[in-house]
Amino acid sequence: MDRAFKASSRIADVVRNVPRSGIRDFFDLVQGVPGVISLGVGEPDFVTPWHIREAAIYALEKGRTSYTSNLGLLKLREAIAAHLVEKFGVRYDPKNQILIAVGVSEAMDLAFRAIVNPGDEIIYHEPCYVSYAPGIAMTHGVPVAVSCTAENGFAVTAEAIEKVITPKSKALVLNFPTNPTGGTMTRVELEKIAAVVRKHDLLLITDEIYSELTFEGEHVSIASLPGMFERTIFLHGFSKAYAMTGFRIGYACGPTELIEAMMKVHQYSMLCASIISQEAALEAIKNGESATIEMREQYKLRRNLIVGAFNEMGLSCNLPRGSFYAFPCVQTTGLTSKEFATKLVEQEKVACVPGSAFGPSGEGYLRACFATSMDQIQEAVERIGRFVKRL
Repeated sequence: MDRAFKASSRIADVVRNVPRSGIRDFFDLVQGVPGVISLGVGEPDFVTPWHIREAAIYALEKGRTSYTSNLGLLKLREAIAAHLVEKFGVRYDPKNQILIAVGVSEAMDLAFRAIVNPGDEIIYHEPCYVSYAPGIAMTHGVPVAVSCTAENGFAVTAEAIEKVITPKSKALVLNFPTNPTGGTMTRVELEKIAAVVRKHDLLLITDEIYSELTFEGEHVSIASLPGMFERTIFLHGFSKAYAMTGFRIGYACGPTELIEAMMKVHQYSMLCASIISQEAALEAIKNGESATIEMREQYKLRRNLIVGAFNEMGLSCNLPRGSFYAFPCVQTTGLTSKEFATKLVEQEKVACVPGSAFGPSGEGYLRACFATSMDQIQEAVERIGRFVKRL
């Protein structure tokens, strides 16, 4: 007699052990609750600027619907190369050192799959974007977290990184400005980290998707520092700065050998990014800076409003120097971050993400995305204030 087939028993162990995204789990709970104000999903509330959308429409009208090179459109790679020299001080050959990916998330996955052998340790700082640790685990690497604290502006220190380095350490992942904390790094701090990376002969993956949304100080790419080019994979994209989340366009830059390795994975999985999205991205990087500056100024006003309101109601909140996230501390309420977020939705219909979704270091905090209108933010903080007073 045939035994009953259980599909669940055939799932790979590494996938079985990866938790669902804490962000998505929470928003499954929120779905269907009428009247909710969402400060949750990390997505600009601005519509993609018209001239960028028009470029996508024009590409369709011209019949630009084919595959591209696995590396992406050369004219887009050339425009990215010029942009990176001007804005970041890094120089890449567009012919073989730049790869267009399906968002920065795919670029990060390609980087992990290209460099990680089973058992390799990959260091990252936490609280962090939800996909870093699972992405490392799904390539059979070992995620090694380094905690960042509010007292240090959620920056990561060279000393903390060096403490966790072992003979199995392969690479360090950085993300500044950071999702979910808005933390940034100074040139001096990055120089210290670069020295540690060189000393221990590590690879470096730097995710700089929020770099254009830096409110104070200069954004410095660690890839531009002495001795870092040959050991760094630089990741960036169009979702945040140009409000192009749905276009799913990101890119990776690095030494030819590393980009070639990533391209091998890309060509057997995604093949290439959408040509229509690539045409839109070309317009964005050539002519989108004024719209980016305007959006950044609006985010800065919203940041000032929401951070001030959190501090006034007794939820201590650092002023984020980049990104569009506030990360208030809810520990004084006696609730866990998930309890706070759940009760807030139930009682006041405001959705924020529990800090625990971003790793154990995020417990006791709440991520509030201020990429929504001033009116919505004002109403949301009034509701949160009422909720806090009742606790």
